[in-house]
Amino acid sequence: MSAAVALNERNTRTAMYAFLGALAMLGLGYASAPLYDLFCRVTGFGGTTQRTTEAEAAGVTVTDVPISMRFDASTARDMPWTFAPEQRQQELKIGERKIAYYTAKNNSDVPVTGTATFNVEPYQAGRFFNKIQCFCFTEQVLQPGEEMRMPVLYFVDPKALENENMKGVEQITLSYTFHRVEE
Repeated sequence: MSAAVALNERNTRTAMYAFLGALAMLGLGYASAPLYDLFCRVTGFGGTTQRTTEAEAAGVTVTDVPISMRFDASTARDMPWTFAPEQRQQELKIGERKIAYYTAKNNSDVPVTGTATFNVEPYQAGRFFNKIQCFCFTEQVLQPGEEMRMPVLYFVDPKALENENMKGVEQITLSYTFHRVEE
């Protein structure tokens, strides 16, 4: 085999590896958002809350350990809504299901569709904060001047009591921000 043929084979092999590497990076680029979302939901990273069903929540044991919930609300700059919690704070027992209400009003003269992003603080509480029903699961449409009362049915998982990072946590803040959805 001549040196030119060997060099040509090495160049072809290097080009193939480079192509496969670029293809792998492209695939990871497309998969990164869903993988990051899955990671956040599993770990509660960044205050990401958990979503559960009524049936799963029915089996949760209510403890005697109290915890305080604080509710926060805001809107993006381009959102012409007034949005606020009806109650700034609730007391509950860990494992107990509670319902909190938020109110939104469209202050514009056109229908506006919005979607809510959310998180909890402290961040380590995210993996133990479970929502059964929430207005944040779907987009909300408010007609001009319309006001809507929106519920959140939730509980704090008793597994939080076994977690070292949750020691000393006496209050969890649930925050929502409404963003305008462009039609």
